[in-house]
Amino acid sequence: QVQLVESGGGLVQAGGSLRLSCAASGGATFSRYVMGWFRQAPGKEREFVAAIRWSGGSTAYADSVKGRFTISRDNAKNTVALQMNSLKPEDTAVYYCAASRTVIVSATPGRYPYWGQGTQVTVSS
Repeated sequence: QVQLVESGGGLVQAGGSLRLSCAASGGATFSRYVMGWFRQAPGKEREFVAAIRWSGGSTAYADSVKGRFTISRDNAKNTVALQMNSLKPEDTAVYYCAASRTVIVSATPGRYPYWGQGTQVTVSS
C-alpha cells in the first residue's frame, strides 16, 4: 500500500517562497510511478498543479504556475518536492501529493489512486 505524507506548508506573504515535500513509502517500486501535486481552495474543485514521471523526470505544469513552481524528485529518499516561488494570494489552498502507477503524466485527479492528507498553503496579500 502506497503511503504519501506531505510537509512544508505554511503562511507566506505574496512574492515569497515555500517548498513542499512528499515522502512516499509502502514498498512500491516508485520508478514506475508518476507523482503529482494538486490543490484545492475552499469552495473550488481540486485542480492540477504539477506532475513528474519518476523514471526519466518528464514534467508537466498547470499554466497558472509555469515559471513559478518547480517539481522534482529525489530517488534516493523517495521524495517529491514542489518549489513554489513568487507566490500569489490565489495560490492559497490545501496542497495534495498523489501517485499513480503509470508512465503517463496526467492532470486528471481521478487517474491517481493514492493521495496524501494535504498541507495548507496560505499566501497573504
